[in-house]
Amino acid sequence: MEKVKWAVIGSGGIAFRRTIPEGIIPADNALLVAVCDVNEELAKKSAEKFNVRYYTNEDDLIADPEVECVYIATPAHLHFKQAEKVLKAKKHALVEKPFTLKVEEGKKLVSLAKKNKVKLGVDFMMRFNTINQQIREMVLNGELGTIVMARAQLSCWYPPIKGAWRQIPKLGGGGSFIDMGCHCMDLLEYILGSRIIEITAMVDTLVHKYPVEDTAVALARFKNGAIGIIDSCFSIPDNSSKNVLEIYGSRGSIIAYGTIGQSPDGEATAYLETEPKGYDAQQERKLVSVSRKIEVQPYNTYKAQIESFSSSILENKEVFNSGEDGIRNQALVLAAYKAAKTGRTQKIPLKL
Repeated sequence: MEKVKWAVIGSGGIAFRRTIPEGIIPADNALLVAVCDVNEELAKKSAEKFNVRYYTNEDDLIADPEVECVYIATPAHLHFKQAEKVLKAKKHALVEKPFTLKVEEGKKLVSLAKKNKVKLGVDFMMRFNTINQQIREMVLNGELGTIVMARAQLSCWYPPIKGAWRQIPKLGGGGSFIDMGCHCMDLLEYILGSRIIEITAMVDTLVHKYPVEDTAVALARFKNGAIGIIDSCFSIPDNSSKNVLEIYGSRGSIIAYGTIGQSPDGEATAYLETEPKGYDAQQERKLVSVSRKIEVQPYNTYKAQIESFSSSILENKEVFNSGEDGIRNQALVLAAYKAAKTGRTQKIPLKL
């Protein structure tokens, strides 16, 4: 099988723990050839573990003639400049979220990718969770009736860590909401098959002493009329946050645990009304309800994403989680922050 030759900029962190060993290495149509990190110790550690060459200068990695596609897993403020370099070199780029800190930067990257006829994507691997995909199919098939409400939660315990870029506003662009709420919003739009058209939010720093929010809740309205709740906190102990996904409709609901996050599995139960009988004189409604677990074969989300992006290159087809998706998501994040700051609901255009 033909394979895309991948390299990684930012080979510590999520790349080292997840994306390389679970995604690039086992993917049938991908081959890791090089890694890069400004920290030579981390670069060397990754190179030795995955048996590839390493660089400490991103320009040298990008210039490597064997490299065809680059996964960018650096702090958020670096994404734009690094992706720009990759695309100008006419190589493909998969960029960690947030795609770019500014919407206009994202638009520049999309234009550059089109100009140079290369693929550009954003890391929203939770779309590839097979349970989430099954939930989307049930929603779009109308099994839940009219969707009225949905909730996505992704929270964890993230105490102050010296030098942690996610806790420094100019490096990460914010705190828990930009880091985790972005995934929740993307997943709800994907599952509901509908765009968020307005959003309001409250954010605060209630537990930890750092200059970004550790607690955030947003309320959103979708184009189809449904109302969404997104809660993402750095202030809740890991075992106390169940990363719940809830979808409610006029004919039932789906409640899932653990399908939001880095795990390839989770569990979900559908509660569906099959034969509504209406109300009698005592205003008692007789109905037939069924509940069933959603049983699907799990598939590693990192592997699925790398295989999907590689296929888009090899077969010259549209990227499933595209740069345009990254632009929209960051516009939603910034709108939520503006709503929290001003106390005013923000409207989001369907076309950005």
